[in-house]
Amino acid sequence: MFSKILIANRGEIAVRIIKTCRRMGIKTVQVYSEADAGSLAVEMADETVLIGPAPAAQSYLLADKIVEAVRQTGAEAVHPGFGFLSENAGFARRLRDEGIAFIGPNPEAIEAMGDKISSKKLAAEAGVSTVPGHMGLIETTEEAVRIANEIGYPIMIKASAGGGGKGIRVAHSDADMAEGFAAVKAEALNAFGDDRVFLEKFIIDPRHIEIQVLGDKHGHVVHLFERECSIQRRNQKVIEEAPSPLLDPETRAAMGAQAVALAKAVNYDSAGTVEFVAGQDRSFFFLEMNTRLQVEHPVTELITGVDLVEQMIRSAWGDKLAFGQKDLAINGWAIESRIYAEDPYRGFLPSIGRLVRYETAEEGPQPEGYTVRNDSGVREGDEISMFYDPMIAKLCAWAPTRDGAIDGMARALEDTHLQGVGHNVPFLAAVMDQPRFRSGQISTSYIKDEFPDGFHGLAPDRRQTDILIAAAAAMNEILTEQSGDPSDRTDWVVLIDNTPHAVALSYDADEALTLDLAGEDRLLELSDIDWRPGQAQFRAVLDGDPFTAEVARVADGFVIRHRAAKARVRVLTPHTAGLYARLPEKVAADTSKLITSPMPGLVVAIPVTVGQEVKTGETVAIIEAMKMQNILKAERDGVVKAVSAKAGDPVAADDVLVEFG
Repeated sequence: MFSKILIANRGEIAVRIIKTCRRMGIKTVQVYSEADAGSLAVEMADETVLIGPAPAAQSYLLADKIVEAVRQTGAEAVHPGFGFLSENAGFARRLRDEGIAFIGPNPEAIEAMGDKISSKKLAAEAGVSTVPGHMGLIETTEEAVRIANEIGYPIMIKASAGGGGKGIRVAHSDADMAEGFAAVKAEALNAFGDDRVFLEKFIIDPRHIEIQVLGDKHGHVVHLFERECSIQRRNQKVIEEAPSPLLDPETRAAMGAQAVALAKAVNYDSAGTVEFVAGQDRSFFFLEMNTRLQVEHPVTELITGVDLVEQMIRSAWGDKLAFGQKDLAINGWAIESRIYAEDPYRGFLPSIGRLVRYETAEEGPQPEGYTVRNDSGVREGDEISMFYDPMIAKLCAWAPTRDGAIDGMARALEDTHLQGVGHNVPFLAAVMDQPRFRSGQISTSYIKDEFPDGFHGLAPDRRQTDILIAAAAAMNEILTEQSGDPSDRTDWVVLIDNTPHAVALSYDADEALTLDLAGEDRLLELSDIDWRPGQAQFRAVLDGDPFTAEVARVADGFVIRHRAAKARVRVLTPHTAGLYARLPEKVAADTSKLITSPMPGLVVAIPVTVGQEVKTGETVAIIEAMKMQNILKAERDGVVKAVSAKAGDPVAADDVLVEFG
């Protein structure tokens, strides 16, 4: 076996690879950019090599730097993780030519599957179901419109060299096709340096289902069943699960057989994923093959017990697969939530900054019958950089059933507390609580369908209302006791935002706090309280069910969040509650004349000057963070009164950039 492996990646996947190497007794070399000098992966690795400045194009994407680091450290193999150079056939070929093992498939397989047009032709030849479409290159808009009419709308326009959700449009008419074809060609040329475009039938209400395959260098290939990746936003996966709630055993076997056939057709010899688009009727069509480890591989590991990173390493060494298809079976259900540094309340814009607090669910089996796994590359105190993907962690939950896995994930999300950056934990929790997700009736348009106006949190349901009342009442009791001036008052009004709830407090024989919701003839018993002033999470058991709420003290009460429900909660005497009810509502400040930054980032340009007349729709500022540019436009005509930033300036969310007179 290899004695030393170099990891040509960063973040959580580098940490993930190091963990398996440690278990296998293999030394690791971690390359890093200047931005990652203090990262967890650098801390964990046996050796480290600085390979350049923060931008990936000057560090992680430079094959010369990686090869030089291999030579410098005496590593025998390179694991590329995912992204960066993981699907670069030229890089894999160069390593092979220099006698360095590439922990991934052979370069010929990468090349064959890397082009979406040629891969579809190969798939068809291997007997794999393919989407009706036109696989040849299309040069003109007129030709694209003619072919679209032959196939029938709706049509997906796709860049041949595309990836990461870029270079994709859906056309529903000739006009859409004419506009979209030109746009995709331009996007493809800009993003990938390749403007080749192809067309395929767009499957209505589709699902994204992929098959994990694994091969060795001796011609053996197996599949490790499927993952459902239909919960997507902007064509990027957000929540994945294994197995899929759509598939029956016959469809699963058919998809697996086709994925294996395709892998064998290109002599595949590592971990890879064959992606399919599926109809709600269980029809399925080949989409593409990813010739690398997938971000969502943990859910497959949780239901099969197979360490895919270990199998990749063994395959690269030349070992034969130690198991056959008949030895593999699905055990239970697993769900993965991608926790991103992005603000769901601001249109999911990237959020950068320091992780001031980072508390996570305890990994391993839980008393309620589910198991937690958390793949993360950051720690409390680490900086979320604008230079890379904004992923903080991949939180996974396993249970014997799908409902159990969903419940486990919801609880694990409750136990996750982040502070310092915007994050999508409330949004992920909202999905777990939605009846449609629990039913399994999902599609790739799920987020757009369920949150058409964006995410603004959810109103508390009855149980969450009880949790908000209980947490606030208990914290108020604890604070009163600690102040040394307990009032012995038992009747309170808990104000959730502006809705009053009369509560009578008492203690039972076991000293558990009991809440009598006056007028509702209900008793709530609150026990096992775990909270003290200063803690950001309140844990307790309410009527037999454990919960965790995120809490913060404010001037006259608390801000409490339970999953996707967040509210200002005050515990008041009945007299004070009556006074609050008579207070006039505060009028929001007029910000209509201000252009503010929607996210922390760098100013790319402010193309307006003081005194300039600006028309509605004109660009007034461009902000960039995490490879995403946000163009801010004037919402009405006006004259620029002040410009508060310039190109190159760092800005925080809500910083004023331009003011109109």
